[in-house]
Amino acid sequence: MQVLLKGKLGGAKAPPQIFREQIAVFRRSGYVFLWGLVLHMKDIMKSLYNIRLLDELAEKQTVVHSIHPLAKLLTTMIYLIVVVSFGKYEVAGLLPLIFYPVIIIALAEIPLLPILKRMLLVAPFALGIGAFNPIFDNATMFVLGGFRLSGGWVSFFSITIKLFLALMGTLTLIVTTGMDRLAAALRMLRVPRIFVLQLLLTYRYISLLMEEVARTMQAYSLRAPFHHGVQPGVWGSLAGNLFLRTLQRAQSVYQAMVQRGFIGEYNTGYDSRMTINDTLYLCGWVVFFLTVRFYNIPVFIGSLVTGVGK
Repeated sequence: MQVLLKGKLGGAKAPPQIFREQIAVFRRSGYVFLWGLVLHMKDIMKSLYNIRLLDELAEKQTVVHSIHPLAKLLTTMIYLIVVVSFGKYEVAGLLPLIFYPVIIIALAEIPLLPILKRMLLVAPFALGIGAFNPIFDNATMFVLGGFRLSGGWVSFFSITIKLFLALMGTLTLIVTTGMDRLAAALRMLRVPRIFVLQLLLTYRYISLLMEEVARTMQAYSLRAPFHHGVQPGVWGSLAGNLFLRTLQRAQSVYQAMVQRGFIGEYNTGYDSRMTINDTLYLCGWVVFFLTVRFYNIPVFIGSLVTGVGK
């Protein structure tokens, strides 16, 4: 029987051997596909975790979290105004402002690594904004040990420091206040409710959009297991499908909000009264910011050290 089978197949391998090889190939392909799908879902879940991490950090019970959101919002606004008010050639005067976010992060028991990761995301923007300054502003401002430092490099360092200080102050406000309390503080400042509502809903439901994207990518991966990424030919259909699913989800969310009494105003239920501790928090930081703005503290300390050395 084996001789007849071998003769009919023209010397080819017996069917059981062929089946075993095909099964092995499909098994290896299945392992590769499942591993790629697991890695893809891990990336999406990591993005969702990063979004929700800010809300979890804002729910801590520390002395900074207990400060009234309006006091923290006003403090951050004044901080940002002071940061951008420095001249383009001022670098040393900006350095003491790093104490504000560092002290707040330490008192609020916020891990520094998530803040630094989000700050690194804007590093290309800082480089892009000031990258051409050394080219167009090449007048020498300082000579240090034979090395000439042009005004373009000084302004580049100043822009970079300002950007990172502003971003760090903003992230510190978010992780110690939470978006709900921040929205309540904005309404206390008479910010139009339509802007506050858009900000709040966008932040709150960005995770739902990420989940819809995850489901869409998972469905595509199951239907095209051997494709590396989304093929350009299906970009339009996937985007249209995602838009329709997002629109349907938005209608469901709005109907649920209306059934719970939503009439265009999001009520956070937060008490609007500030205590004496909140006022002291605001005034203390404002005094520090103004002192840093009008007195160059690093230069003053340097002159004291130089005088003592002499």
